[in-house]
Order: sequence, then C-alpha cells, then structure tokens
Amino acid sequence: MGNSALKAHLETAQKTGVFQLTGKGLAEFPEDLQKLSSNLRTIDLSNNKIELLPPLIGKFSFLKSLALNNNKLTVLPEELCKLKKLETLHLNGNHLRQLPAAFGQLSALKTLSLSGNQLRTVPTQLCGLRHLDVVDLSKNQIQNVPDTVGELQAIELNLNQNQISQISVQISHCPRLKVLRLEENCLELSMLPQSILSDSQISLLAVEGNLFEIKKLRELEGYDKYMERFTATKKKFA
Repeated sequence: MGNSALKAHLETAQKTGVFQLTGKGLAEFPEDLQKLSSNLRTIDLSNNKIELLPPLIGKFSFLKSLALNNNKLTVLPEELCKLKKLETLHLNGNHLRQLPAAFGQLSALKTLSLSGNQLRTVPTQLCGLRHLDVVDLSKNQIQNVPDTVGELQAIELNLNQNQISQISVQISHCPRLKVLRLEENCLELSMLPQSILSDSQISLLAVEGNLFEIKKLRELEGYDKYMERFTATKKKFA
C-alpha cells in the first residue's frame, strides 16, 4: 500500500476518530498512527499480516475500540494495558498463548474476543476486570476451567470448541454470569458441576457436542431450578 493511500486514511481518521485499514496485507502496525494518538477512538487493522503490536500502542489513551482480528500476533505488549478507556478488544484468529500480566488494568473493558487463538487456560487476569460483559474464548486449546473463574464478572462466557474436560465448581459463584457456552468440548456428564444447574445465576447453558446425551442433563438434580431461570429469562426478552 502506497504512502499517499495511508496519508488519505490518516486524514480521514483525524476528522472521524476512526482508523480502519483491513485486508491490505499490512505486515506491521502503521507507526504514523501515533501522530493521532490523542484523536483516535477506534482502530481496526483486521485481516492483515501484523506480527507485532508495538509498545507505542500504549500512547492511544482515548482509544475505546481496538480490532486486530486475523493477524499473526503471538504476543501482546504490556503497554496495551495502559489503555484505560478501552471498552472493546477483538483479537480473534491470531496465535496468542497468553495475555500480558497487567491485562487486569484494562479497567473499562466490556467486550473481549479471543476466539481462534492458542490459549490453554482461562486467563486469571480476566477476573480483575469489573465491567466485563462478554468474553469469547472459543476455538482455543483450553483443557480445564480453574477455581479463579469464580471471580469472573462477565455476563456471557463462550468456551465452545475447546478441549475442556474439567470445570471448577467455582464457576457457579460467578456473580453476573448468565450465559455459559461449552459446546463441542470433552466433558463427561459427571464433570459438569451440578451447582451450575441448582445454585448459579446461569440461565443459558449450552453443552451440545460433549461426551454425553443432552437428555441425560435433564435427569440431573437441579435441572428444574435451571429451567425456571431459563424460562424467566426467555419471557423477559420475548
């Protein structure tokens, strides 16, 4: 992509606060963007070939939305965690194995999409995020859901298409969790904590495509309590 084209995009971004440059084969984050670090509210660089997010990302202190879906990121810089106004972060389809240690400092974050990466566990850093609504960790390599998950503030947690065979009973203590997606994992029915049904806030539990028949779920103690929550929620949105 030529300099003049980039310049035109930068000029538009200066007026709109939005920089979108997708599917252009970019191999690196455009350094010229830092000239607009106080203007930009939205950056979308999805469907490129970016391998590294430079430390200068930390300068975009007014950024609310960052999308880098379908790039080649293997690691995220700690500087990303300085973005105190960031509400939406989309990083689907990269090669990420973990999140920066200070990720819990992204205090405004509401939506986090990490589908199609190489995470092996539910990152504990997510538990510090008080405004988190939706977390998508589908299509990773997660094998178990640890005790720390009980502190997660999310309303929806998507763990579809992982390799999960164990789930901590603490998941039923998540204070705001309403939607839990566990489709296409490696769960035996005996490994699904019954407290999810009998004693949680969860009103939509999606578990198709595991190692048990769905009708067996209906025989579990607490299923009637779950169905009460499920029906009440359905009525609310009908």
